[in-house]
Amino acid sequence: MTSRYRVEYALKTHRRDQFIEWIKGLLAVPFVLYSQPQGVFEGKGMSSNAQACEEAHRRYSEIFHDVELMIDDHIAHQNDPANPFPSKLKLLVPPLGIFFTRLPLEAAFKYQDSKRHISSRRFVSPSFNDVRLILNSAQVMAVTTGGNLQLATFDGDVTLYDDGQSLEPTSPIIPRIIGTSPSPPSPIGIVTAAGYTTADKYYARLHGLLDAIATSPALTPSQRQSLIIMGGEANYLFEFAPSSPDLLAPVPLVRWLTPEMAAWDEGDIAELLDVAEAALRDCIATLRLPATLLRKDRAVGIVAEPPSARIPRESLEETVLVVQKMLEVSRVGRQRRVPFCAFNGGRDVFVDIGDKSWGVAVCQRWFGGGLPGGMIPGDRTLHVGDQFLSAGANDFRARSVGTTAWIASPTETVDLLDELAELMGTKTS
Repeated sequence: MTSRYRVEYALKTHRRDQFIEWIKGLLAVPFVLYSQPQGVFEGKGMSSNAQACEEAHRRYSEIFHDVELMIDDHIAHQNDPANPFPSKLKLLVPPLGIFFTRLPLEAAFKYQDSKRHISSRRFVSPSFNDVRLILNSAQVMAVTTGGNLQLATFDGDVTLYDDGQSLEPTSPIIPRIIGTSPSPPSPIGIVTAAGYTTADKYYARLHGLLDAIATSPALTPSQRQSLIIMGGEANYLFEFAPSSPDLLAPVPLVRWLTPEMAAWDEGDIAELLDVAEAALRDCIATLRLPATLLRKDRAVGIVAEPPSARIPRESLEETVLVVQKMLEVSRVGRQRRVPFCAFNGGRDVFVDIGDKSWGVAVCQRWFGGGLPGGMIPGDRTLHVGDQFLSAGANDFRARSVGTTAWIASPTETVDLLDELAELMGTKTS
């Protein structure tokens, strides 16, 4: 049973996505008007229930169609620099960002309704997860139209494998990643917050996938190079190296650092991490956290000490919000000289230099060197991750450089990849 505590906690602003909540509000009206829960008690039979389901399905479809048209209007506004006025959708949902593609929401709803039977429910209204998955399906439909997907990037923990675990050889995700698209495979970037400076630690987390790529008879040598690992959000790049014992080799900064990233001053980076470290130390003392501080060259964070200790979720999020505010009001933060990401990792809190928008952008540049503009564009990029809340979630920033899919578990990643493969005509066995 959901406790009052969990309900109230979910209503906190930093735990909500306002676009999804707005769509939920639209769907609540037809749910109340057409769900007809009394039919369950009055014994009106299957025909009455079928009629109620059909009417609910029709009204839900109409709403998603209307939102789809509003997104089209929003895209027209964002693509017209001469228009100073916001779109209707932007006025209704002020935090709304940019859209790289239109979203076929009506078709996506019908697809998810056939799987989740949303219209058939009499007592449970369309939920946050229902809307989230409908948006995912719409985005997948959009990026696969005409075979336009050119790059897929993935988070690590909770996306490719369970939190704190590894991508094992038996994972059903592996054959789906290798076979996501027609030959040659779309390039794959794994953009993770794990900030390791050596290849062996990434191999330990991703050995199942790396070994499968190395031994797959279906892949050519050039196709095996279609995988890179971007660690520490946007700080350490590794490419596939079949001759290496860890199947990965670090890439020198000169080969991948963007001009904007190369301009970040090392003194500013050190100052930002000093401010973050001081704020983290204060949180450890103030909140009596069973944690120790860990400083790296491009990150600083707290981890549980001893490792078996549990830090309450509220304390982790309080720490994220405190550190984020302290950085925003600091000298280096106010001047916006160096981008940063403060996030709750579920068991720890870290502040990284850069964020996943930079990590995904590096992947776009790495694989798009031969394209006009030298990058794979955002409308042909799909980033899959589990943290898209507006505060303390490190996948959120990826929305500024490409399309995204918000999943909640590796099982959902499998479903998403199956949907991708089906739409691209290469569903794996």
